[in-house]
Amino acid sequence: MASRALETLSRLTALVVGFVAMPTPAVRDDHGARDDERGLSQSTENAVLLAGAVVVAGIVIAAVRSYVESNMPK
Repeated sequence: MASRALETLSRLTALVVGFVAMPTPAVRDDHGARDDERGLSQSTENAVLLAGAVVVAGIVIAAVRSYVESNMPK
């Protein structure tokens, strides 16, 4: 059961990371020229990195909890 939950959590994590990392279409102004701004702002980059760290920590905690609960004496 814990293995299935861990697999589901892993798939959800992959989906979220894929969505966050997905490139956005180029924004064009009225004349059809692309904006020259490239990349993310520093605060956005920090927020994405923090969210990724939280997701990784959650996966590690879930894996350790699953392992400990499955190996506890009954």
